[in-house]
Amino acid sequence: MNLLEKENLIQTKAEELESATPEQIIAWAVETFPNITFACSFGAEDVVLVDMLQKVSPSTDIFYLDTDFHFKETYETRDALVARYELDFVRVSPVISPEEQALQHGEELWKSDPNACCNIRKVEPLTRILSQYEAWITGIRRDQAPTRANAKKIEYDAKFGLVKFNPLASWSNEDVWNYIRKNDVIYNPLHDRNYPSIGCEYCTRQVMPGEDARAGRWANSEKTECGLHK
Repeated sequence: MNLLEKENLIQTKAEELESATPEQIIAWAVETFPNITFACSFGAEDVVLVDMLQKVSPSTDIFYLDTDFHFKETYETRDALVARYELDFVRVSPVISPEEQALQHGEELWKSDPNACCNIRKVEPLTRILSQYEAWITGIRRDQAPTRANAKKIEYDAKFGLVKFNPLASWSNEDVWNYIRKNDVIYNPLHDRNYPSIGCEYCTRQVMPGEDARAGRWANSEKTECGLHK
């Protein structure tokens, strides 16, 4: 399938599947693009998708970006999911260690240049792993941030050159938590401590009452996205 054929197929199916369930979208995705992967951050949306994938297509690859800076609770959530589903998550690491990063770019790069830190520890590793696949699945929701408001359930990801599926795009935060409760899905305990959006430990803080759900990400900075999603 060439690029034009893919784009035409994506546009047609995006309209057809807009009202489909996430499970139906996942089923079509894995059937149409067998060489597909799921990017898991172990946040609420992503543990929902882990559960769905185990029911729809348990053999689909699931990877995570190990920045070396995650909260211990995030690693514990990963381990709990491995035990529950007998999963083998693909660990994707940056080319350089935190120590090498400090030597090359200075201590606490996440403070002096958060974009550079994200590029080293997230964007480059993501680019590397996605080059092995034809399509990927994410947990993006439209109401998470203005930058995601126009996300389609199926779209062509020009940044990484592959098909992108956002099965939960139209879901609300309530939809996510209803699924978690109904299906007894393991989730990151930080969500119970006012961390609605969880990134690296150094760049994520608790969200206070009345604040936007993503206010805890890169606080006191103009940065709103890590660069994984256009």
